[in-house]
Amino acid sequence: MIERYTLPAMGRIWTEENKYRCWLRVESAASNVLAEDGVIPVEAALAIETKASFSVARIQEIEAEVRHDVIAFTTAVAESLKAQGLDAQSRWLHYGLTSNDIVDTAQALQVAEAAALIRTALVDFLAVLKRRAIEFQHTPTIGRTHGIHAEPTTFGLKFLNWYAEMQRNLARFDFAAEDMRVGKLSGAVGTFGHLKPSHEERICARLGLKPTPVATQVIQRDRHAAFISVLALIGSTLDKIATEIRHLQRTEVREAQEYFSEKQKGSSAMPHKKNPIISEQISGLARILRSNTQAAFENIPLWHERDISHSSVERVIFPDSTILTHYLLTKTTSLLDCLLVYPERMIKNLESTGGLMFSGQLLLDLAEAGMLREDAYRLVQSHAMRAWKEDLIFRDEVAKDEKITNLLTPAQLEKTFDMTRQLGNVDAIFARVLAE
Repeated sequence: MIERYTLPAMGRIWTEENKYRCWLRVESAASNVLAEDGVIPVEAALAIETKASFSVARIQEIEAEVRHDVIAFTTAVAESLKAQGLDAQSRWLHYGLTSNDIVDTAQALQVAEAAALIRTALVDFLAVLKRRAIEFQHTPTIGRTHGIHAEPTTFGLKFLNWYAEMQRNLARFDFAAEDMRVGKLSGAVGTFGHLKPSHEERICARLGLKPTPVATQVIQRDRHAAFISVLALIGSTLDKIATEIRHLQRTEVREAQEYFSEKQKGSSAMPHKKNPIISEQISGLARILRSNTQAAFENIPLWHERDISHSSVERVIFPDSTILTHYLLTKTTSLLDCLLVYPERMIKNLESTGGLMFSGQLLLDLAEAGMLREDAYRLVQSHAMRAWKEDLIFRDEVAKDEKITNLLTPAQLEKTFDMTRQLGNVDAIFARVLAE
């Protein structure tokens, strides 16, 4: 991922330096467990744990010649031991292991590091959503279906919906991240030809991982596809939020707006412009997260016990997807934390159609008063369409119709057009969501 969208803490996880450090952690854990069982000398395990080192530049130099990254790594680490006169100990490095024992298990360590950062960002984001939901719990705004005015809602309910969805995303993420917390040290085709299942269990325990119950040469990629898919789901929720903000910031709506600093500029040609650039960036980058799911699913079918077609893909999609998810969560948290909200404009928009948003309530009240529902619908719709077409005040036109006033008193009509009636259950919705 380019530096522009990479936050330092997440970027460090996916450096070559950290990748090889994780590889060495796996090699060291394996050596220690094998030494405990007398498979390799204790001195060798101690040397690998305390004396072994590597240089990324040296690994790359060797890889350019041998064209195999794990061999380049083990060769460079062995050189570091030999340079200290530990030739005898170096020969026990990587004993009984195959390349993917190291690569897959170490990747689980990197994913766990990345998942910890993402989870913290998820929790921070949920806190902002909850705070702003409560802040605008009783702030009335027009609800829109198909982009058209529908019935009243509250601005806090928008945030509450996002909050509930992100709670589900957090639960999905926790499951997927835990499912990725597995290691594999069962050899070239997963049969434990050189190590024992008990060795794998203890090596994984040292690394804070669980052993995958069964594997080929690799951990099966359904886990990886599920994890990448959850990141795409998170990104899609953020895209959904950003898309709503983009609509709310439109000149014709202007109910909410991204924070715009004094020195910020919106257009090179039009000085008046305040564009929703953060929201647009969120929507754009979420597309990358979704596109990576396709590659992750393509990685599931590998030839026989393993091919390497998934490897090059994962060198891209795991860093990119975790980096982007972390970046987008951080960006969206800041966006909503500083979001400018205009309740006065919401009231103005609510009143702009002269009470058309109460047509459904009027329909129900007429039916309750004795009019056939089909007749009530035709009557209310005729007034609504005429008010819409001629730019009339729907509420006033309804009050002139004797077919309506013969059934509904002025006090009853006033209640029909009372917004608090339709928003009376908002607190119950909040209680239900926040109780969970």
